[in-house]
Parts: sequence; structure tokens; C-alpha cells
Amino acid sequence: MTPYFFGDTAVLTGRSLRHVTRSMDTVITTVITPIAMMLMFVYVFGGAIDTGTTSYVNYMLPGILLITVASGVSYTAYRLFVDMKSGIFERFQSMPIARSGVLWAHVLTSMAANLISLVIVVGVALLMGFRSGAGAAAWLAISGILFLFTLALTWIAVIPGLSAASVEGAGAFAYPLIFLPFISSAFVPTRTMPGPVRAFAENQPVTSIVDTLRRLLAQQPVGGEVWSALAWCVGILVAAYVFAMAVYRRKIA
Repeated sequence: MTPYFFGDTAVLTGRSLRHVTRSMDTVITTVITPIAMMLMFVYVFGGAIDTGTTSYVNYMLPGILLITVASGVSYTAYRLFVDMKSGIFERFQSMPIARSGVLWAHVLTSMAANLISLVIVVGVALLMGFRSGAGAAAWLAISGILFLFTLALTWIAVIPGLSAASVEGAGAFAYPLIFLPFISSAFVPTRTMPGPVRAFAENQPVTSIVDTLRRLLAQQPVGGEVWSALAWCVGILVAAYVFAMAVYRRKIA
């Protein structure tokens, strides 16, 4: 880390944010898919799914929030891929700036864009009847988990953004991430799933994260589930960061 890392990262982040503000269609496109899913599941399938005393919009919102993030980070990979192919990285390498600042600029831009998307989705959920009595501490915990989850997925997005052979390949990595919540407790209770599917659903990261967010929103005790959710988020973040930096060093060597 150079002495100018923070200043260089701030300038480069400003550049990336300007690109996003000039093409707000990327943010709009990001929220269309999760909002469409939310409308479909609540008004088409919701009445057929037994969630007990919990309204279905309250039940499935945590999963929709994770899908929103997964949809959003695909644009991080796209923007990074475009920068790689445009030659801007070579220009930055010839300048006395922190090299890792280029990646962090894309990561911070992703965090800001996803924050906007999440706020929009929650706003639509409120219009659909979502309500929560969670206090300030619970909302702070929810924000912290979503922050870690978004940061982890963003660093995953950096890897295809640096290494993909085509723009389609750079964005296609997000499809499994968007699909993963469907094999979890995000939309239906795992007890209704057949044995092998249930075993997978109950032992993958999305279920522990969704269950933790759902209990926080419902003012229920989270128990040990929160530690599982945090462990998944931190573990994925560390692995993705190390791998992404290794790919970056190989690319600029």
C-alpha cells in the first residue's frame, strides 16, 4: 500500500461513480429483476406457500435482497472488463498511483450502486405491505450483514471482470449466484424439500444469511445462526479477495 493509496482510491472511485451516474439504466436494470420476482412470488405464488403467521412479503424479502446484490455485482464485473479491454489499466500503470486503488475504486462503486438498489427494493416492499418492528440495533446488524455479503460478492465479481474472455462471460458468473437463493430457505421452508435438496439447502450460505436477516426483521432471537452467517460472509470475502488480487497481479505483471 503506497502513501497515496486512499487519495488515489478516492479519485478513481469518483471516476467510476461518474460512469454509473451517466448510465443510471444499470441501476434500474439491477432492481427490475428482484422487484419482478417479488411481485410474482407475493401475488402469484405467495398464497400457496405456508409461512405460518408471517406475511409472505416479510418472509421472502431477505432472499430478494440477496438476489438484488447478486444481480448488481454482475455490472461490477462488466465495468471492470470494459476498463481492462480499453487499455486504461495500462495507462494507470504508467502513472505514480496505487495499483490496487483501481480495483478498490470498482469495489466501492459497486457498494454504492448496490446500496441504492437495496433501498429501492425495500421501498417497493413497503408499498407491498412489508412491515418490521426491528429496532435500531437490529437494523444496524442487518446493514452489517448485507455490507459483508455485498463486499464478498463484489470481490467475487472482480475475478471474472479481470479474467473473462468476453463481455458476456464477465456477467454470466452472476447467474449461479442469483439462482442459489432458490435452493435455500429464501422462498419456501426447507422442511418441504426432498431429502438431498433439503440437506444442500440447509447447509449452504444463503440459508443461514436469510434466516438471520428474517429473525432480525421479526425481532426474534438469532441464536447461533448469526455466527454461521458471519462466518460464511467473512470466509467468502477473504477467499475472493486473495484470489482476485492474485489474478490482478498476474494480469499487470
